[in-house]
Amino acid sequence: MDQNEANSDTTEENMLAKHDFIVPHTKIKTIVDMQLWLKSQAHNDFVGFINALNQSVKGKSLSVQCEISKTVQALLDVLKMLSNWVDEIPPMEQAQRFGNKAFRTWIQKLRSNSVSLMQTVLPNHLQHACDEIADYLNESFGNATRIDYGTGHEAAFAAFLCCLCKIRVLKPEDHVPLVTKVFNEYLILARKLQKTYRMEPAGSQGVWGLDDFQFLPFIFGSSQLIMNERITPKDFVETSIVTQYHHDYMFLECIKYINEVKSGPFAEHSHTLWGISSVHHWTKVNSGLLKMYKAEVLQKFPVIQHFRFGSILTLSALK
Repeated sequence: MDQNEANSDTTEENMLAKHDFIVPHTKIKTIVDMQLWLKSQAHNDFVGFINALNQSVKGKSLSVQCEISKTVQALLDVLKMLSNWVDEIPPMEQAQRFGNKAFRTWIQKLRSNSVSLMQTVLPNHLQHACDEIADYLNESFGNATRIDYGTGHEAAFAAFLCCLCKIRVLKPEDHVPLVTKVFNEYLILARKLQKTYRMEPAGSQGVWGLDDFQFLPFIFGSSQLIMNERITPKDFVETSIVTQYHHDYMFLECIKYINEVKSGPFAEHSHTLWGISSVHHWTKVNSGLLKMYKAEVLQKFPVIQHFRFGSILTLSALK
């Protein structure tokens, strides 16, 4: 690092040290408000972040060699602790099959400890950002009242990571491990919660939706498979391919999970994914999924009404 870069980093650090962080809250109250979101700095930052992560893992497997920074390791440690809490809080005996109320105990433990967890992630000059950052983590694993989980909660975790990048705790060189390590561990935890506490899908579109719970791993996973000469889109419906390669590619791990939790012909229970298998190239699959994510998640009021805005991801108009 040359002197100019060092001075720039110091100036930015000093500015952030004086920044007034706030606890985020929802601001999209009506469908009309959606235009504020679509033209906001937050929307631009969020979409740009997803695109950057998507590009970073192009052609890279989950086992690709990458440097794990101190912050990335701290995030992995947090996710490991949250996973351990699931083991410590077993499902309750109850009459109803879905929505085990023990999840409420787990989520309350997260909310009670999230700020202190963020203190282990953020450097000294950003400890006053813990409340704002922790709020996104609190929203990342499901709704305590309905005991459900969906793409809005997944988006909250992406927003959590985006905020850490915006305040320069995470750097561009962290993008690959953010997907292959951090986001992958988040998915493992989300699925553990779904199965342990029998969580309902939030806003599921049934057989016409991409997936009951997730979306982003299909985007990142299809990017991983770009330039892969062994696995083409038509192959992901083949059980042998999924079994052999699911540890290496997020997309195939998603297919494996779907096959575990759903029964019957794949074409019937996952109609949209079945259609994607007829696309010839992963590049086209990837670009199509990005467009679909914007249309089916980021432009949908039922999802964005729960998105939270603070001083990092702001609803102010794009400059």
